[in-house]
Amino acid sequence: MPAPLRVTGAVTPPGDKSISHRALLLAALADGPSRIRHILPSADVEATAGALRALGVAVPVLSPEFVVVGGGPAALRSPAHPIDCGNSGTTARLLAGVLAALPGLEVRLEGDASLSRRPMRRVTAPLAAMGAQLHFDGPPGHDGLPLTVRGGVLRPLVHAIPQASAQVKSALLLAGLLAGVDVSVTEPDRSRDHTERMLAARGVRVDIDGRTVRVPAGQRLLPFDTDVPADPSSAMFLAALAALAEDGAVRLEGVALNPTRMGGFDLLRRMGVRVALTGRRDVGGEEVGTVEVRPGVLRAVDVRGGDVPRAIDELPMIACLAARAEGTTVIRDAQELRVKESDRIRAVVANLRAIGVQAEELPDGMAVTGASHPLVGTVVTHGDHRLAMAFGVLAALPGNAIAIDDPGCVGVSYPGFWDDLARLSGGTAGPVPAALAPVLVPPSPPAPLVIAIDGPAASGKSSTAQWVARLLGVRHVDSGAFYRAIALLGLQSGVPVPEWTAAQLLGEAHRVGRRLTAQSVLPVIDGEDRDEALRGGEVTAVVSRVAQMPAVRAWVNEQVRGAGAVTDVVVDGRDIGTAVFPDAGLKVFLVADPWERARRRLLQRWGRRPTDAEIAEETDALVARDAQDAAQSTPARDAVTIDTTTLTQAEQVERIVALAHAARQRLLEEPDPG
Repeated sequence: MPAPLRVTGAVTPPGDKSISHRALLLAALADGPSRIRHILPSADVEATAGALRALGVAVPVLSPEFVVVGGGPAALRSPAHPIDCGNSGTTARLLAGVLAALPGLEVRLEGDASLSRRPMRRVTAPLAAMGAQLHFDGPPGHDGLPLTVRGGVLRPLVHAIPQASAQVKSALLLAGLLAGVDVSVTEPDRSRDHTERMLAARGVRVDIDGRTVRVPAGQRLLPFDTDVPADPSSAMFLAALAALAEDGAVRLEGVALNPTRMGGFDLLRRMGVRVALTGRRDVGGEEVGTVEVRPGVLRAVDVRGGDVPRAIDELPMIACLAARAEGTTVIRDAQELRVKESDRIRAVVANLRAIGVQAEELPDGMAVTGASHPLVGTVVTHGDHRLAMAFGVLAALPGNAIAIDDPGCVGVSYPGFWDDLARLSGGTAGPVPAALAPVLVPPSPPAPLVIAIDGPAASGKSSTAQWVARLLGVRHVDSGAFYRAIALLGLQSGVPVPEWTAAQLLGEAHRVGRRLTAQSVLPVIDGEDRDEALRGGEVTAVVSRVAQMPAVRAWVNEQVRGAGAVTDVVVDGRDIGTAVFPDAGLKVFLVADPWERARRRLLQRWGRRPTDAEIAEETDALVARDAQDAAQSTPARDAVTIDTTTLTQAEQVERIVALAHAARQRLLEEPDPG
């Protein structure tokens, strides 16, 4: 019998993510200096900071205390390049409301594959009703990013949201405030109200009548000092650890006790957990205090209706607690979970089953039956931080042996989660190392599906691969970006290009790392994203020389294999189906007439229709590049060749997705080799 889990200690969870986003936005939109303390320095919040910098706001490096000097809405400028919202839905939706209200601005919002699948129409439709101009890019019916927003003169709005959403409500209130028009928003249930509280603290009149919030016309934001309280959603995971323990207590200090955010703790009480709130005080319009959690006898709970918006981010954790509760927990009215960082209903149920829990997927929720036997298996997070933390808590229980495929994704909201989990449990609690997963899981899951997309230069490999990955919900790896990173280091070295050697270039390769987003793997140099430089003309002119060096190719292949070793991936580049992943489940080789490839490349590069003379010049360059790259641009013998000369990108993507589904089915039908 494993020793019982005893928890003890106090932790201040990281700053609240929702408040951190809003603190940056409101500071940028106010006219004057705003001081921000204890912000959450996570990937999502960094996305908002980066977006504001792109719009011309001098946002310093995120640190425990810093000042943002806002210039008011009029100081924002259209960026030279699209704004990357990463995996942050809050960044994308709130920015859409802000940008729609600023005449003269035109901004394209982009995100990773996970965010690009999440719906934006419920925020763009009411903004369009106010007179905003918004355009979705992508296949017909696609209502996620990329999204182009053109600021304009907006009309007043009275709007009833069909589904409670703090992000939609906030976007509309901000749009009305900045446009100087009256906006009224009604929800079926109250969602979190941080925007209302923070606007009021900054001098904005906010009228609240039941489930209706109104911001009257003709107001402006004042600068304000902000202390970001600890995130109750992050605190919930450590509270769950205490709930599962045999003995002890956990103190979570400085937590936001906002009533619209306490639904998860209310559910803990209903499950039999002892939760006490002490030391209440007001901090910038938010109630803050200490949450003390002690274990109890866990029992099943029924979650539905008004429970859901107050605990939407905590429901994966509640489902995992239900795996150890008496009875069957049923969660309904939670269809919002399907459009989070992953389809959290499907993913939670699939992972619970994978570790031995009886769970049923419902159209708007799930049913989970508790048991006491050891839980053993591998959890696929789909890059979703909430899933990694929820199943990480189960992994901390003595007797369980649970591997988490991507523990690093917790950095989106709680970078220090694994350390805090271990400290409170008095050991090294956390996920089993991935290398041990095959030992711990007797029934081997299907091998990851690798989709290898090869082809000559400008055949559309990268953009096609990104689109395919987005539709399939898997991670995209751009191998060419790693060649470009080495080429950029070569240019920075000062060594003349003709004198480059593989040894000299790879001598700097230690400066290249990998940045993992929810659905992408990108190279970084000295810890910084250098995508603009990597795609520049200087690098493009020399990258072919780098790609011909066998030692460099071997180094890039190693990076790509490491990135694609755990879950399903779409990989594009050179040698992918022949040298990098010779056993890939699907190999595609894209070809097209050189003239058409040149036309597409120039259209993408310049955003205008090129002349025949310009196309002819680019065609000559591509033909020369093809000759240089001939050894690395040969299709694998079992590759499916697709001539895209007369196909739209949507048509070629549709073909590859269909091939991928067939390949996945073949993997599922293969007999167990063991």
